[in-house]
Amino acid sequence: MAETFDLILKGGTVVNHDGEGQRDLGIRDGRFAAIGDLSLASGGETVDCRGLHLLPGVMDTHVHFREPGLTHKEDLESGSRGAVLGGVVATFEMPNTIPQTTDASALADKVKRAHHRMHCDFAFYVGATRENTHELAELERLPGACAVKVFMGSSTGTLLIEDDEGVRAVLKAINRRAAFHSEDEDRLRERMHLRIEGDPRSHPIWRDAQAALICTQRLIRLAHETGKRVHVLHVTSKEEALFLAGHKDVATAEATPAHLTLAAPDCYEKLGTLAQLNPPIRDASHRAGLWNAIAQGVIDNIGSDHSPHTLEEKAHPYPKTHSGMAGVQTLVPLMLDHVNAGKLTLQRLVDLTSAGPARVFGMASKGRIAVGYDADVTAVDLKRSETITNAWIASKSGWTPYDGINVTGWPVGTVIRGRKAMWDGGLTAPAQGECVRFLETLGA
Repeated sequence: MAETFDLILKGGTVVNHDGEGQRDLGIRDGRFAAIGDLSLASGGETVDCRGLHLLPGVMDTHVHFREPGLTHKEDLESGSRGAVLGGVVATFEMPNTIPQTTDASALADKVKRAHHRMHCDFAFYVGATRENTHELAELERLPGACAVKVFMGSSTGTLLIEDDEGVRAVLKAINRRAAFHSEDEDRLRERMHLRIEGDPRSHPIWRDAQAALICTQRLIRLAHETGKRVHVLHVTSKEEALFLAGHKDVATAEATPAHLTLAAPDCYEKLGTLAQLNPPIRDASHRAGLWNAIAQGVIDNIGSDHSPHTLEEKAHPYPKTHSGMAGVQTLVPLMLDHVNAGKLTLQRLVDLTSAGPARVFGMASKGRIAVGYDADVTAVDLKRSETITNAWIASKSGWTPYDGINVTGWPVGTVIRGRKAMWDGGLTAPAQGECVRFLETLGA
């Protein structure tokens, strides 16, 4: 009797644990049920994937979807819509909303807002404060929590623990890996006078590479002292990447497509404050250092740091401008373009966007195309040439710094737990996002 599946993805080039090869994927009850030649099988739906590469679902573990409190520039629905239109199956959202995600009720509220309203699967960071440090061990185990997030340098919002004593207390309190915005606050304060009004080119001079390096050195020392695991978000400098290479026992690291794609001063001269991020876009030597860290395996995952602001907010004269840009929808196209340019292999991209995130955060049943895993797939056409435009961006902010940029490689399908969420540029099902599960809290 012929085997039956809910969905068969037929004839695509599957990229998984045994390399690349043309295979069929049989999906049943939201999970991969068979990989191979399924020509004799039948499916509730069969999708012809010839000419496409089928990647384990891409996950973006660094987004700011702004809900609650800042929904004029993004919300969980619009942000996740952009995610699936860009080939992303799951996102981890940051805590600097209003109110901040720093207690159990705020986390539960976000989970409730997200359930079957977000188009992709989801989890949320819990923000660390001096007041909630004693509760973090409980908060990090709650449903929907991906990790504790610590701002060691000030950015959007007021979450900040900048001193060694405060960071040490957080690390002692927690058991899972914590994620860090690593910029030395004292150095940022000392160098504020270097900001030039109206000139965003001074942004990376103020928030210089040394500020990132000093803070990361402090963080790693505290991680070794407490025996805890840390994840350094948006690494931006060659010195920081080289330092982290010597401390992979306790530290994992993230890079963003923006820091791998743009470079100062050109980006500021072309885009002005639209290129303003924290930590900043630096010169081409730092971008080259990040690519070297990708090649050497020092960087564990790619996160977009999707942090949208309206054009009105970005139009204020520097330094009164908001730092951040949309990024979740352009992560896959930009990185595929880098694959086509020879900067990394498709297998390495899979490691950075699927296996790597699953490994760093200890996700359950995600990050691989393998029988028994969630049937998450990002289907891409490596040969398809497209132009990224503001009109394509689903974010409420309505713009992208890559407007008008032509890329080769494009997401054409997003399958989440066996459900087609997007195909050929259009949403194909109502929002059905669910909480990502984690190995360390399965029994919680």
